[in-house]
Amino acid sequence: MTPSRFREITSNYSALKIGVVGDFCLDRYLEIDPAKPERSIETGLAVHNVTNVRSHPGGAGTVLNNLCALGIGKIYPVGFCGEDGEGFELRRALANLKQISTEYFFASSLRRTFTYTKPLVVQPGRPPRELNRLDLKNWTPTPAALETKLTRAVAALARKVDALIVLDQVDYAQTGVVTRRVLKMIERAGSKRLKLIILADSRRGLRNFPPFIYKMNRAELGSYLGSLSKLSVAQTQTAAVTLARKIKRPVIITMAERGIMAASPTGELAQVPAFPLRGEIDIVGAGDVVTANIVSALVSGASLREALELAMAAASVVIHKLGTTGTASTVEIKRLLFSGRGKE
Repeated sequence: MTPSRFREITSNYSALKIGVVGDFCLDRYLEIDPAKPERSIETGLAVHNVTNVRSHPGGAGTVLNNLCALGIGKIYPVGFCGEDGEGFELRRALANLKQISTEYFFASSLRRTFTYTKPLVVQPGRPPRELNRLDLKNWTPTPAALETKLTRAVAALARKVDALIVLDQVDYAQTGVVTRRVLKMIERAGSKRLKLIILADSRRGLRNFPPFIYKMNRAELGSYLGSLSKLSVAQTQTAAVTLARKIKRPVIITMAERGIMAASPTGELAQVPAFPLRGEIDIVGAGDVVTANIVSALVSGASLREALELAMAAASVVIHKLGTTGTASTVEIKRLLFSGRGKE
């Protein structure tokens, strides 16, 4: 990719409207100072003294954060939180992002706010060290009335955005935003607007998803195919092409240190290597920055290969940001692509 082509693609970002349908959570970081040791008088257990608390949108919110960092003009989250303290923090964090419209983001007394609580030991001169995470989740089906709100939101939103990102983050089906009813509504919206770009990613796999653009890793592709063994690169290529032809949509496969590949419905295959490591890394959020960059680039007229190139540069920026779920701006991506640092 040339600098002029980079400018041509990214100059469109401020005019884009993108919806994100998925499981938004609160990433709450508790910074612990080990230089302030204490022991509980009552239990005798060690006390972790928290000296700073940081809260950011997580889960599908990580995609949202990266769309904001790219300068996307208008971003619409479709999701929910609880009417609890974590929900207050999440809504406040979303409100602080100027490109976000919370018109389709709902608070419900029947849901708990999905929360990742991440204790971090912070010491001068050392990378933050994460302790055991504390999660707050929903374990019961999403209430029907809330599900109806979500389906109506999708129907209304699909008429005015350039793309939809669908991100299923829950461990148990039907307990989050991306329920069967919501998926059917997204599929219906896509059938009415054939040029609407819809990309889906799910931690439980995409086997029961309608034919959107699929994004998954190699293990998820193997699971989708019913394979019990890890797919080789050659097997991954063949499987991706076969699947893309079957669903008549691109299939994007992330391969960690081996980079990323994408197959088109016509059988074309694009593959882009990962950037060399430049120090310690934290891979949390890498998949979400890839999603945000691929969708933004495709809507702006990029080819599959160009979208993958931008996504790999963005992922390299993010994994080198320690102790936080980072983002990558167009300035940072451009610097890595064209300064030569990525080739060191």
